[in-house]
Amino acid sequence: MAAAAALCLGRAPRPPRPLVVILGATGTGKSALALQLGLRLGGEIVSADSMQVYKGLDIITNKVSPQEQRLCRHHMISFVDPLVSNYTVVDFRDKAMALIEDIFARDKIPIVVGGTNYYIESLLWKVLINTKEKTSSAPGPASDRKVELEQLDSAELHRRLSRVDPEMAAKLHPHDKRKVARSLQVFEETGIPHSEILHQQQEEEGGGPLGGPLKYPHSCILWLHADQAALDARLEKRVDDMLAAGLLEELRDFHRRYNRQKVAENRQDYQHGIFQSIGFKEFHEYLVSEGNCSPETSALLLQKGIQALKQVTKKYARRQNKWVRNRFLKRPGPNVPPVYGLEVSDLQRWEEDVLKPALEIVESFIQGREPPAEPLKMEHDVTENKRSHRVCELCDRLIIGDREWAAHTRSKSHLHHLKKRRKLEAAGRATGTAGDSGDTETSDEDGSLPVPQAWKPAGKEDQPCIHLHGEEAP
Repeated sequence: MAAAAALCLGRAPRPPRPLVVILGATGTGKSALALQLGLRLGGEIVSADSMQVYKGLDIITNKVSPQEQRLCRHHMISFVDPLVSNYTVVDFRDKAMALIEDIFARDKIPIVVGGTNYYIESLLWKVLINTKEKTSSAPGPASDRKVELEQLDSAELHRRLSRVDPEMAAKLHPHDKRKVARSLQVFEETGIPHSEILHQQQEEEGGGPLGGPLKYPHSCILWLHADQAALDARLEKRVDDMLAAGLLEELRDFHRRYNRQKVAENRQDYQHGIFQSIGFKEFHEYLVSEGNCSPETSALLLQKGIQALKQVTKKYARRQNKWVRNRFLKRPGPNVPPVYGLEVSDLQRWEEDVLKPALEIVESFIQGREPPAEPLKMEHDVTENKRSHRVCELCDRLIIGDREWAAHTRSKSHLHHLKKRRKLEAAGRATGTAGDSGDTETSDEDGSLPVPQAWKPAGKEDQPCIHLHGEEAP
């Protein structure tokens, strides 16, 4: 309508309002930049954080303050009851997209801040699959088939998927219960294999190998990134600031109101809903033993929780940055919005390095002209096989994808096993006996998973599989 009116008056139509997406690891200042852009450019902020949708745990989930929310309108924060465990990315997408359309209709700029990888992807691309409607339109205690399936044994779950969707089963690791259960749920509730639906999305006009078409072609991404050492120090300080702001009181209150009874009945669940928030489960031992142990023991458990929170927060930040690089820079399809990198290592230079260039980039999109900054270049290795399956006999792990295999062979766990094996072999040569480490690490920095003995592929290192872009972070 506005474009037609402009043409009738002899004016060039105004460019459509852009969708602005701010990405970055936790602690890089995404919320601060969103607030500044919203205030200066007439924007409204849409949180894409899967834990901030829940009421409660405001400090540990790092929600913006009520004062900041009054300065600039924020959406998708604190509206789901903490006891709801089946709020899904589809629920999020449906509500957030309606809000974005309303923001556009009011001639404002939606600024998406994330957050949670697959929540952001659900807004950018057509990647989700709608299964059958819940019996109630509101999130609640309705049966969740995916959660039910996750209760099954991993091997049984993977066997079921292999029977109905062998293509997807070949792609997914047998121990990745969430994704295997989701693919089974899709088949059960639609009657169509998950892989077939994904192919249909990718083949739509504007689609690509990583998913369906962009929902908002006029969009730009601002990626806040920092030197790892600077970010680690900032995250350590942020945990200390949370403690000073009343974190322990918040955790005690939440535990008393929502978790104590679950623990008493041995039905606590740190895998679903708000209970999986980074920072809550890390204090489990401290919370359940407080008042039932000596002050010295309680103090030790408290310090253990604090150190665990700092460690898991830093690991999470690394995973977030890995996702941005893999999804937007290293594995691009034809439907990836331009990504502009903003260096946030030195907060003293926020105005020069972050705010000013961000304003210039977004204003360029608003005015329909080329931004002064160049987007980050895509790095794509055409020889990479994302579908390869390799088994590391040394670590007893299945690795999917060339890049993942390279990361595994450089990981501390693999190198530890390799060093141990070589020592045993050297000792065996000296004594005339063969050696075997007989030791397996329980974790690996590259995120690979142990191989179920019954599933190990024999001689199929390059067994083809389908790269899945979709409903959970890669």
